[in-house]
Amino acid sequence: MFLKKLTFGLTAAFAATAGLMSGALAQDDERYVGMPHDRGINFQEAVTSLGREGQWFNNEFLLPIITVISAFVLLLLIIIVIKFRASKNPVPSKTTHNTLLEVIWTGIPILILGAIAAFSFPLLYLQDVIPETEFTIRATGNQWNWTYDYPDHGDISYTAVMVPEEAFPVTYGEVVYDPMVEEEYTAALSAFIGRDVKLNGRLLDTDLRLVVPVNTKIQMHITASDVIHSWTVPAFGVKLDAVPGRLNTLWFEVDRIGTYYGQCSELCGKDHAYMPIAVEVVTKEEFAAWVERTKADYADAGTINYAGAATPALGR
Repeated sequence: MFLKKLTFGLTAAFAATAGLMSGALAQDDERYVGMPHDRGINFQEAVTSLGREGQWFNNEFLLPIITVISAFVLLLLIIIVIKFRASKNPVPSKTTHNTLLEVIWTGIPILILGAIAAFSFPLLYLQDVIPETEFTIRATGNQWNWTYDYPDHGDISYTAVMVPEEAFPVTYGEVVYDPMVEEEYTAALSAFIGRDVKLNGRLLDTDLRLVVPVNTKIQMHITASDVIHSWTVPAFGVKLDAVPGRLNTLWFEVDRIGTYYGQCSELCGKDHAYMPIAVEVVTKEEFAAWVERTKADYADAGTINYAGAATPALGR
């Protein structure tokens, strides 16, 4: 009776803890929406339906199941250690088979995996099946930056390179903060976006950002020019490999204006850690104005020259 009560109590406690963790540990501070922060140990706040569905599946469905299973296994280990220790069982049992137990420990995992599959397949379908979208953007991974093309908006094309560490008022190793560098990159980025913006994160900001409108379904074609990269934005709930010679596709619809950050998530060379992704989500009116303003300066040919000039800014 005591063991039954203990089993029930531990299971309930672990399940409750899992539920609390899913909310309490989320990175939901307004200052950090769209970017990681110190001591953040859970998902960033989702700003797309894909992100919210994925987080629900993990936090509200998988985490309680895993917690209960872990607690149950731990309890069995404790019971075995106490009840079947050598001092209490000098003559161990020689039982080698138990048909009922074998049916149980085979059948229950099948049921659990079946339940997980039943909920995961619709999520995979939501991610993989591209709905009707309003326009397409192509992201090409390069060592070590991203080139963005807008074929539906006058062939706008540009390459986004990481802002050098000197632009941030935090000193690491031999890198020393230079306010002139910060001012230069802030002014250039503000001119590109069309309003005053600020640099938010060391190793996260890029000199130019991917600009997209809010509440708009967008299709992304992901590829690479050299090695395998991965285009990943946690707040969007999207992550897809960029493979040379192959065009992979994802979609998203952001429902919140703001700046969101990601990083290449596939080891791609010595500067893999310096290949961030920055996305600026603006109103539809701001996006239309940005397109008209950007067409003249970032047509195909002009951007190739810009990308070549921007790369040495990394100082690597």
